[in-house]
Amino acid sequence: MQHMLFSFNGRISRKPYWMFMLIVIVGAVVATIIDTAITGQAGIVSVIFMLIMIWASLAIQVKRWHDRDKSGWWILINFVPIIGPIWAFVENGLLAGTEGKNRFGDNPLKQAT
Repeated sequence: MQHMLFSFNGRISRKPYWMFMLIVIVGAVVATIIDTAITGQAGIVSVIFMLIMIWASLAIQVKRWHDRDKSGWWILINFVPIIGPIWAFVENGLLAGTEGKNRFGDNPLKQAT
């Protein structure tokens, strides 16, 4: 788990990617609810949660780019207005990784079996 959340090396399949994204979404909603209950608006709990999640989110997305046999620098596509986040969503969330071993490591689906 530590390697998955904090390391930028290796590959992950779509399932752990989506599980992490689900945790981030649920965590953000819970943090916002807590903030709203305490102060009446989104605030410090939400900010702290998102700051904690930034590094892990970067590591997860880089590993998905690696699974697609692309450099982790492709994460910068998110900064291209409109098309960038859509491209990253399709590549990371919808498309399968490369079959077999690639330059970033073994197929994560083969390791699970």
